[in-house]
Amino acid sequence: MIRSMTAYASAETTGPAGSLSCELRTVNHRYLELSPRLPDELRVFESALRERIAARLSRGKVDITVRLRGDNRAESLQVNATTLARLSELALDLEARFPRMNIEFTELLRFPGVLQQAEVDPDVLQAALLDVLERALDALTATREREGAKLAELLKDRLDAIERIVADVRSFMPQIREGLRARLESRLADIKQPADPGRLEQELVLQITRSDVDEELDRLSTHIAETRRVLGTKEPVGRRLDFLMQEFNREANTLGSKAVDARSTNAAVELKVLIEQMREQVQNIE
Repeated sequence: MIRSMTAYASAETTGPAGSLSCELRTVNHRYLELSPRLPDELRVFESALRERIAARLSRGKVDITVRLRGDNRAESLQVNATTLARLSELALDLEARFPRMNIEFTELLRFPGVLQQAEVDPDVLQAALLDVLERALDALTATREREGAKLAELLKDRLDAIERIVADVRSFMPQIREGLRARLESRLADIKQPADPGRLEQELVLQITRSDVDEELDRLSTHIAETRRVLGTKEPVGRRLDFLMQEFNREANTLGSKAVDARSTNAAVELKVLIEQMREQVQNIE
């Protein structure tokens, strides 16, 4: 299954800790790079979050933003009566010495320990985080697969075009060989001296060998077949496709260097254009 590395997804849940949301943004990257942004209450779970993402994704730069909004947490607020009573005693003791002292109720609430909040079970908080993460990952994977399907179709179209070029080059190579023989015989005729037939054949074989591209065409056909096979597999194939694009490019360069005819030169140029287009698409495949 071909998956794109560019996608966005989000998920949200509500529980004892409040509203918990997770946003995932991914772009292409050679390896898997995670950049989590978590609220302080959830930083202790970063390792578990990284492990869960690494189990689902293999490549791409992933930005993870988790937000925790305490919409339901106000109900769990409690006043520490003991601390508040102690503060009241201190205020009465100081009132005679500082008659103009004025203490606001809100200032009392800011004093450490006066306003308390019931602790949320860490296991419950972690379970909520991983649940919302899994749902965001499911949505992200679905988006990646939809984009990947489009990329796969584009790659198949270009593979078909490359296969047609390979077939065309195979079809006109015999004509190119005959043309080499005709040019060599024409040059020898201009010399107006008898030529050794054995030497003529040796020179012809040498030129044909230098321009022979059967091996390059065979390897291109092999790469086409392998790329199609890879596109049909279910595991991540981005790195494998990267390697195949390098091999495609190597054969196209060799084909161009051996070109002795305008048709083979044009074929090499068209191949390089198609291969470059595929390479750009492969860069975005997981």
